Amino acid sequence: MKSYKSTVKACYVGYFTQAIINNLAPVFFVVFQESFEITLAQISWLIFINFGVQIITDIVSVFFVDKIGYRKAIVLAHAASVIGLVFLGILPQLLPVPFVGLIIAIVIYAYGSGLIEVLVSPIIDSIPSDNKSSAMSLLHSFYCWGQLTVILLTTVALKIIGNGMWFAVPIIWAIIPLVNMFSFMRVPLAPAIPEEEKTPLRKLLGSRTFALLLVMMLCAGATEMTVSQWSSLFAEKGLGVNKVVGDLLGPCLFALFMGTGRAVYGIFGDRMNLKASLMACAVLGAVCYIVISLAPWPWLSLAACAVTGLASSLLWPGFFSLASACYPGGGTPLFSMLAVFGDLGCTFGPYIAGIVADFVQNHTDLGAYIGISAQQAGLKAGILTSVIFPIIMIIFLRQIKTKEAV
Repeated sequence: MKSYKSTVKACYVGYFTQAIINNLAPVFFVVFQESFEITLAQISWLIFINFGVQIITDIVSVFFVDKIGYRKAIVLAHAASVIGLVFLGILPQLLPVPFVGLIIAIVIYAYGSGLIEVLVSPIIDSIPSDNKSSAMSLLHSFYCWGQLTVILLTTVALKIIGNGMWFAVPIIWAIIPLVNMFSFMRVPLAPAIPEEEKTPLRKLLGSRTFALLLVMMLCAGATEMTVSQWSSLFAEKGLGVNKVVGDLLGPCLFALFMGTGRAVYGIFGDRMNLKASLMACAVLGAVCYIVISLAPWPWLSLAACAVTGLASSLLWPGFFSLASACYPGGGTPLFSMLAVFGDLGCTFGPYIAGIVADFVQNHTDLGAYIGISAQQAGLKAGILTSVIFPIIMIIFLRQIKTKEAV
């Protein structure tokens, strides 16, 4: 049988590349403010553009990936990632309006990241394997390792070379997708699903089970990203710990737990029931959100923030695998739609938490009533509201009855 080891390794690096794209620019936000006088509102636009372009790419890819083929599409994705990262370091220095240069770079590499997200999972899923859900979970763990590596190494690099040389860092990171682009030109790819065996998008969208899966995918993205995005600020302002501790026990420890959970399932998943594992993660996520918000001791809330990474670890790759088991002929449309709803959850989950936090802080007396500051009360309320997402997953998972999915 043909060996796909090199293909699997290239897919791992593909997800690492996506982690570079989504986590590198935020490390430079303070630098952008100081060097280019970028406002907080403009930074918000950079975040919105990055995820917005990825969502659009997820949708558009349905209509062209199968026509040009996976190999050309994944090479194109890496080429866009390389160009975007290089432009991130160059264009703000060259253009008279640095903000325009940042937007151009982000649009290009976000397009590459969106394509990678749509393509790498079905490439892994198409490779012959005794346990596809384990392979999918191990694949997605590399996003977590990438997130940790990018944040830590970029922070160390800036300390060594200084903020004035920040532009060299994205150019150096671009080497990884550049090398992987050439890898994808050579690695073997499994044959595409024959046209007659594909499940049409119209049939997918008309399926009640697929509708449940899409909603759960949205909830998975929201469950994962809400704590990931708010944990550092919540630790500092909501729990009163200093910024260094907040960063280490916030996004970094969250990513470590998430990567560990995915790697463990990737190794031992063949002995575990996928649907039962997803249910356990959803229940654990609900418990974590409640503990984060209501625990009387800061250390317990911080521990729950970290454990939320473990609770979220299987959700994204697990629902990919669950959907693939339900619809073996889903192909690109299946993974594209799941990615769209996952990204929507990543976008609106933290947004809803922020809206609730702002409302409670500025328009209620909850903080005074329970004896904490208005900001602390707002942050706790925002996080607590987000418990609705794992609860929805618990309810909907019970309605998935397809034999192939369990």
